[in-house]
Amino acid sequence: MRHRLRSRKLGRTSAHRLALYRNMVTSLLEHERIETTDAKAKEVRRVAERMITLGKRGTLHARRRALRVIRSRDVAAKVFGDLAERYRDRPGGYTRVLKVRNRVGDAAAMSIVELVDGGAAAARVEKPAKGRKAATKKSPARKASAAKKEPEKKAKKAPARKAAAEKTSARKSSAKKTATKKKSDGAKSAPRKAAPRKSTKKK
Repeated sequence: MRHRLRSRKLGRTSAHRLALYRNMVTSLLEHERIETTDAKAKEVRRVAERMITLGKRGTLHARRRALRVIRSRDVAAKVFGDLAERYRDRPGGYTRVLKVRNRVGDAAAMSIVELVDGGAAAARVEKPAKGRKAATKKSPARKASAAKKEPEKKAKKAPARKAAAEKTSARKSSAKKTATKKKSDGAKSAPRKAAPRKSTKKK
């Protein structure tokens, strides 16, 4: 029975597990969105929300406690500045965990941990397209704008194509002229065969 066992060991020693949490919490507070396994996401969420609560307190003691976990002073400044103001009127629940997919290698359940915007609706998580070459869908507005721009692109490309065709024709004609000149020069300057010498030996 798992009585009074709240945390997960994740197959690591206590020192390794603490370092993992510190790295992941720092990345989450810096980028505001990370993807990891479902078990790690649920553990990291607890620590990250505790850091934001310390940031809302804003005392020196709270800052020192936060720096025991957060690895970057820039991220700590963000927690005690930007994030503290963003969640000033929110009593907890600063993060959300969204289940995404199963990992290809070991079929582990993957989740996205992200910070909640103050009062904004939950962001949609789009599932990745299947297959290596997934076709990207375009909106109707983009299709209409692309259709309008096509004749303009063709009109712009027409003079360039004509100029390129003229250049290639000029190159071909010059190459033919040089080839004919070389042939004529070779015919004129062909060496004459030397006459056979008469032998001076007495028979």
